[in-house]
Amino acid sequence: MASTQNRNEYLDRVVAQQQVLEENLKSNRGAAPAPAQAQAPHAARGRAAARPPADRPRPAGVEVRVTGFWRWRTVLVPPNAFVVHTRRSRPEPLHIGLGVSFRYRPQTDAFLVVPGAMQTILLSAFSICRELQGVVVQAYVQWIIEDFATAYRKLDFSDPDDPMRLVNLQLKEQAEAAIKDKVATMGVHEVLSDKQPIIEELTARLRAVAEGDSGLGLRIVTVQIKEAVVSSSRLWENLQKPYRAEQERVARLAELTAADAVSEREMSVARARETRRLADERELGDLRHRDESAGFDRDTAERVRRAGREQEDARTLADLENETAAHALELRRARQRQEHEVTLARMENEQALRALEREDEAATAAAAHEQALLVLDRDRLRGDIANAQSAESIQAQLVERLPEIVARMPKPAELRAVTIGGNDGTSVGGLIAELAAVVNALRDAKGPGAG
Repeated sequence: MASTQNRNEYLDRVVAQQQVLEENLKSNRGAAPAPAQAQAPHAARGRAAARPPADRPRPAGVEVRVTGFWRWRTVLVPPNAFVVHTRRSRPEPLHIGLGVSFRYRPQTDAFLVVPGAMQTILLSAFSICRELQGVVVQAYVQWIIEDFATAYRKLDFSDPDDPMRLVNLQLKEQAEAAIKDKVATMGVHEVLSDKQPIIEELTARLRAVAEGDSGLGLRIVTVQIKEAVVSSSRLWENLQKPYRAEQERVARLAELTAADAVSEREMSVARARETRRLADERELGDLRHRDESAGFDRDTAERVRRAGREQEDARTLADLENETAAHALELRRARQRQEHEVTLARMENEQALRALEREDEAATAAAAHEQALLVLDRDRLRGDIANAQSAESIQAQLVERLPEIVARMPKPAELRAVTIGGNDGTSVGGLIAELAAVVNALRDAKGPGAG
C-alpha cells in the first residue's frame, strides 16, 4: 500500500509514452515490401480500382491508378500528390514532382507517392515549469512539403497505410521537446497568461529543422497553442483562490455597499413615509377639529335660528289669526254690503227693466203707428198711381204678369168653357170682368177651402 502511494505517476507516464513512441517509430516494412521494390497492381478502368492479387502490393497511402498490361503500363497520379519515379541503373529519378503521371516498367522501375496536402499535428506536452509543477500544453502544428526532392531523401515515407505517419511523429516529438524546454524556464502564471513565448520558441525550432538549405524540405505553416492546463487539481484550485477570493471580496463589498445604500434608502423612505403619516394625521386632526367646531357652530346657529324662527312663526301666526279674524269680519261686512248693493241693484234693474219694457212698448206702438202710416201712404200712393194709369198700361201689366198668374193657378180637375160677351171689340173693363169670372169659376171648381 505504501509503495503504491510513493510511486511517481509522472515518471510512469513518461516511460509509457517512450515505449509507445518506440513502437510507433518502427517501420512497418515487415508486413509488405517497400514501395520502391513493389509491383503495382492492375487497376480497373474507371474510378473504382480492382483489388490487387495476393503477390502484388497495393499502392502506398494514395489512390494511384495503373493502366495497361505487362511492360506497357501507365501510372496515373492524383494532382494533389507528390511522386518520384526511379529506374534501375539510373542515378537520378526519371520523374519527380506534383501530380506527374508516367509510363511504368514493373521489372526495372519503382515509384513513391506521397500526399501533398497540408498536415496537422495535434500534441499535448506534459511539461514541468520553473516552480516544478506539471503543466499540460495543448498545441497544433501545420506543415506542408515544399521541396519534395529533398524531403523524399531525408524523410521516411515508407509506411504503406499512412506515409506521413513517421514524419508527423518525428515532428511531434521535436515540438514537444521544444515546448518542454521553453516551459521549464517559465513560471506557472507566465505559462497560463502569456503563450506567445512558447509559440515563438516552437516556431523557431521547427523552422530551423524543417526549412532552409540543410533542412528537410518542409515548410512550417503555423504553430498555435490551444490551451495550457495545470496538472494538479489542488494547485489549479490554489491558483484560482486569490482571484476568486478577490472577486468574492469585491462582490461582498458590492453587496455590502448595495445593502448599505438600500438600508439607507429604506430608512430615508421610512422616515419620509412616517413624516408624511404624522403630517397627514396632524392635518387630519386639524381638519377634524375644524369640522367639529364648524359642526357645533352650525348646530348652535341652527338651534338659535330655529328658536327665532319658531318665535317669529308664533308671532306671524298670531298676526295671521288676528288678520284672518279682521278679514273675516271685513268679508262678512263686505258680503252684507254686497248683498245690500245687489238687492238695490236688482230693484233698480227691475225698475229699469219695467221702464225699458214701457219704452219698448211705446217704441213698438210708435213703430206700428209709423208702419201703418207708411202702409196708408203706400196704399194711397198706389191708388194714386193706379188711378193715374191708363187702360193700355194696365193691360200691358196684366199681359206681363199673365205667365206668373197662370203658373200660380191650380191645375183644374175639369175644363169648363165660359163664353163672355159676344162683342168683338173688348175693352179693358170687359177684359177685367172676364178675368174675374174665370177666377171665380176656378175657385168654385177647387172648393170652398181653397185660398
